[in-house]
Amino acid sequence: MYDILFHSSINLKFYFIITKNMELKELDTIDLQLLDSLQRDASLSNVALAEKVNVSPPTCLRRIKRLVEGGWIERQVAVLSTDRLAATLGHGLTALVEVSLDKQGSEHLDAFEVRAVTHDAVQQCWRVSPGPDFMLVVQARDMPHYLVISQVLFTQDANVRNVKAFFATKRAKFMTTWPLQIGQ
Repeated sequence: MYDILFHSSINLKFYFIITKNMELKELDTIDLQLLDSLQRDASLSNVALAEKVNVSPPTCLRRIKRLVEGGWIERQVAVLSTDRLAATLGHGLTALVEVSLDKQGSEHLDAFEVRAVTHDAVQQCWRVSPGPDFMLVVQARDMPHYLVISQVLFTQDANVRNVKAFFATKRAKFMTTWPLQIGQ
């Protein structure tokens, strides 16, 4: 990962650390400020963002490109209002579902994960431990729609041993931001 070069001349010793594969490994304060600002409002123009973090617009654009290419920014999306959508489309039921498999071999875990992540109603899929094997966040129009989803996800697969669903009655908090420690 690193090459350390040694150079000696006139009783002075210099050590140089040269990184191989020049990947973005660490983030500086400006990078963290950019990430924090973008995760809160990705619709900011490059000029406004540059102004916010006190860099020039070309520097800002270059840094954001580097953050995207380095994998620090996965994607930019619009977060929709669930309340407005529920009134229009009937998406009114959120279920948090624990799923335990009968067999936990990696091929069985992978197979269920593929099934879950490819289903449109599954908003989140987490492998967890200890306890159940998976936690899912499932969005359905109503209880009959949830029943259809559960039959596809859980009963058509003989490897599902136990399913425990919790239905949300109120969303008190929903965040898409990471708490970034800037300047500390």
